[in-house]
Amino acid sequence: MISKKSVQSAWARSYLLVRAFKLIWDGIGGWIVLWFALLVIQGALPAVIVYLTKILVDRLAERIGAGTAMDMIEPILWPALFIGAIFVVQQGLQSILKWVRTAQSEYIQDHIKSLIHTQATRVDLEFYETPAFYDEMERANSQAEKHSVSLLENLGGVIQNGVTLIAIAALVVSYSLWLPAILIFSALPALWVVVRHNVKHHEWWKIVTEQRRKALYYDWILTSRFPAPEVRVFNLSAHFSHLYHMMRRSLRERRLSLLKSQYTAQLFAGMTALLMTGSVMVWMVLRALRGLATLGDIALLYQAFQQGQALMRSLLAHIGQLYTNILFLEHLFNFLDFTPRVMKPKTDAPFPVAPYGIEIRDVDFRYPGSEQLALKDFSISIPPGKTVAVVGPNGAGKSTLIKLVCRFYDPEKGHVLLNGTDVRDVSPRTLMDHITVLFQHWVNYAGSVADTIGLGEVTGGKQMDQVVEASKAGGVHEFIDRLPNGYDTQLDKQFKGGVDLSGGQWQRIALARAFYRQAPILLLDEPTSYMDPWEENKWLDRFFELVSERTAIIVTHRFTTARKADLIYVMEKGKVVQSGTHEELLAETGLYATCWNEQQSAGEKEAIRHVSKYAPDREFSGRQV
Repeated sequence: MISKKSVQSAWARSYLLVRAFKLIWDGIGGWIVLWFALLVIQGALPAVIVYLTKILVDRLAERIGAGTAMDMIEPILWPALFIGAIFVVQQGLQSILKWVRTAQSEYIQDHIKSLIHTQATRVDLEFYETPAFYDEMERANSQAEKHSVSLLENLGGVIQNGVTLIAIAALVVSYSLWLPAILIFSALPALWVVVRHNVKHHEWWKIVTEQRRKALYYDWILTSRFPAPEVRVFNLSAHFSHLYHMMRRSLRERRLSLLKSQYTAQLFAGMTALLMTGSVMVWMVLRALRGLATLGDIALLYQAFQQGQALMRSLLAHIGQLYTNILFLEHLFNFLDFTPRVMKPKTDAPFPVAPYGIEIRDVDFRYPGSEQLALKDFSISIPPGKTVAVVGPNGAGKSTLIKLVCRFYDPEKGHVLLNGTDVRDVSPRTLMDHITVLFQHWVNYAGSVADTIGLGEVTGGKQMDQVVEASKAGGVHEFIDRLPNGYDTQLDKQFKGGVDLSGGQWQRIALARAFYRQAPILLLDEPTSYMDPWEENKWLDRFFELVSERTAIIVTHRFTTARKADLIYVMEKGKVVQSGTHEELLAETGLYATCWNEQQSAGEKEAIRHVSKYAPDREFSGRQV
């Protein structure tokens, strides 16, 4: 009795097969029609060759010893020429099919990679903080293209081999009705081997996803530029090499064990098929000895069974691989089916008019997978057209504030309001188009200086005058002028002619990119972390002139950065503990005043050390400096 679970599983596989074919059709479209026609022709030709071989052998047997007169040779010549012509056609068709398959492969790979890229940028940021998402994305990204192309090739193999097998079965059935049955039965052990071991391999591959990702990570540590300095200083090469080889040994041993079992089973299946073929050939030879069959019949049956068994094995292998490819493509579909939680509202509220006031009211928020609240009963108000600084120790929730304003996440409780409109009531894309950001962990894009700055706004095309203005706003214009090719200089040494920058220079390029977008809301996370005090002071004077008509939030550890803001919020453990202007907060005996005094003391000592370095014969007091 077939269980309900088995029926549901079969239905699910059938649905996946239909979805896989739709994926392929969307990727290559009309190529399938040409491909199918070529496969049918290619599949029919081997049966024609087998039949012509029978005719050729029979005519040769009749004319052995009859001489070389033209009337004796001509009946032999025509089937031989037809066979030769078919071989030539086969070679031509094989070349055309290879070209078509290559074209299909290229189109399918590009189509699937486009789907993966689109989905990777569509899902919420929270997905990138869960191992399960990385596992599913790795399964989709590493195997989807390969198995989609393989699915197409297996389908082609089923079509071509099926056509050939039907034609050959039609040839041998005239000798006995049970011959096609033996032909099919002899290949069943091979089908069992293929299906059983493909399923086992897929289960192994799925289970070891995290191990494979770890192996790739250890390989990246050992071979990439970014970790290379630390690997050398801390002598980490042997450590990570050991971890890599431990992981690879575990993966290798299990895979070799699977292959050993598979090849043993394949040997048994091959011996079974060989025994059946031998039995059929003995039967046909005995018929020939009794005068019931000709040499041509023996040749036809031998070729038919040889090709038929090979075709059956190939056909069943392709069917088994189709099943396996569907199992692998299920991971692609699982990845593509991830649904964002930060959704566009069914009906967009009218987008507020600038200048924008931002209010975060009574918000509770925790990151996915975390039990601890990052923000609790959190409220903050940023007046329209004002610059607000947010300060506090590490882990206070400052960067989380920026992510909520960008609507990378929705809070568990409370509201994020823009001029009184909840950001959940407006399109996420429209919201982000009105925001420009410098993140704490910015991206160092490889490209020309002008191109990397211009990435701040890609919709309107790059405007060089705006690029220059943005670089001045970011405090990097003078440095760019000193580069080998100015704004055309290639950044990042992984590409030919590229130059590398210091951390502070990369940060200012990122700042320029943020300023390139003329958005009314500006969010900066630690914008001066790589600047020395002198450079910071010069940049801040320029910054507050630039944002005089815009709403800005600066997240910072530096109180010297925060002091010029219109309003300062002090955060601790996910809550606002103080707020006011710099002068108001200094007048209070609280966290801000304490940290300000500590930073001033540390800065004073650093200034003394810096000046003394260049004038060691002079004495400086803190007051003089």
